[in-house]
Amino acid sequence: MRKFAITAAVIGLTALGLGVPATTAQAADTSVQVIGCNNAWPGRNGNVYAWDGYDCQGSLLGSTPGNDVDWNAAGGGFAGAWDRASSVMNAGYTGGRDVVQFFFFASYDVTAENGNGYGCLSPNEYFADSLSDNHLTNGASADNNIRAHRWVTAGSCAAGSWLT
Repeated sequence: MRKFAITAAVIGLTALGLGVPATTAQAADTSVQVIGCNNAWPGRNGNVYAWDGYDCQGSLLGSTPGNDVDWNAAGGGFAGAWDRASSVMNAGYTGGRDVVQFFFFASYDVTAENGNGYGCLSPNEYFADSLSDNHLTNGASADNNIRAHRWVTAGSCAAGSWLT
């Protein structure tokens, strides 16, 4: 009779969720908040965004619906943002000039003589959550190496220039 009472008590407590305490890992899983590019996605609002952290975290470096020839100067949506971007987002409207072209130098000139490179972000990609695994067309890492951007058509982007 005693075994039956103990068994019944264990079954009852287990049914109430009180039988076995949650491990630390299990408890941590329920309190983790998912923060990042997926949650930062504003929908199609016409803007390009950049953050100094991976996964659209850290400081927002700027956002704008327009072009910005110099991320270090005020007036284009980004200021003091040179060489700081680690994740970028294209929330631009689709159709026409809907690709964001990010540049290594603060200009849009990509002649071979000046070494300027670029990377493109398609509106279908939405964001590049870690620029550390992307390179610009001049071979430089895209991470912390962006100084300008402009809106272009996909035809302005060479094969191998797409950020992911």
